Amino acid sequence: MTQPIPLAIIGGSGFYDMPGLSAVEEVTVDTPFGAPSDTFRIGLLDGVRVAFLSRHGRGHTLLPSELPQRANIWALKSLGVERILAVSAVGSLRQDYRPGHVVTPHQLIDRTTGFRPNTFFGNGVVAHISFAEPFCAPLRVAVRQAAEESAAHVHREGVYVVMEGPAFSTRAESELHREWRADLIGMTALPEAKLAREAEICYAMLAAVTDYDTWHDAHETVDAQMVFETLKQNVVASQSIVRKLAASLPARAACECARALDTALVTAPPSISDENRERLGPVLARRLGGSE
Repeated sequence: MTQPIPLAIIGGSGFYDMPGLSAVEEVTVDTPFGAPSDTFRIGLLDGVRVAFLSRHGRGHTLLPSELPQRANIWALKSLGVERILAVSAVGSLRQDYRPGHVVTPHQLIDRTTGFRPNTFFGNGVVAHISFAEPFCAPLRVAVRQAAEESAAHVHREGVYVVMEGPAFSTRAESELHREWRADLIGMTALPEAKLAREAEICYAMLAAVTDYDTWHDAHETVDAQMVFETLKQNVVASQSIVRKLAASLPARAACECARALDTALVTAPPSISDENRERLGPVLARRLGGSE
């Protein structure tokens, strides 16, 4: 049986490595959904077993719409990961969420275009996960507490609009999202969060604000150079938050993430073909009585 990994970090733009990992092993995982974004770095962070994945690949070679998110999450599940902290750069849709601040989002709005594969299921296996609360509540609280110990400006919640990209918003789109009372905008939280729920992995996000999108008259319109200049400051704070989180992970018994498929899987296990059992491997292992 795979030895559990209590925490995985998916590092977003600018967050390509995790300083402080010891006894590091580079692991390559083959999946039915292709190659993940990068190799996995697995090691100890202050005594806690942690896996690290660069979401866009080291060297930042993948667009948001090109991310092999099914491969990433399948591979993390196969490695025995129990919780994921996703670290992401975001734009702000409100005055008080300033560049340099960090946010622990609590809700998502999907404005991707349907191009991104967003489920492990289909092709003979049907499941409908509950996604009313897209982030694991106990893990999100733990992330928030770690952030409040490490960063000067932390916002406890936020509604995150996930856009397709790779272009940034038009001014009209930015104003529309503000009318929706959204707080943040980015390109990567979906389908990552949905796939983590299907894989029964606790998932929370640390969102690092880099800009004001395109709505703020007193600030320049967002561009890539602006984002990456602010990220240099945010990444150091994010790495400190990760260390504190690793030392204070919540028990998984307090949430339903680890049992998400109990009420979601519709197809009866005897009807699941050998081919699908292999394809879905670690995702369905608990429900089908196999070892993870």
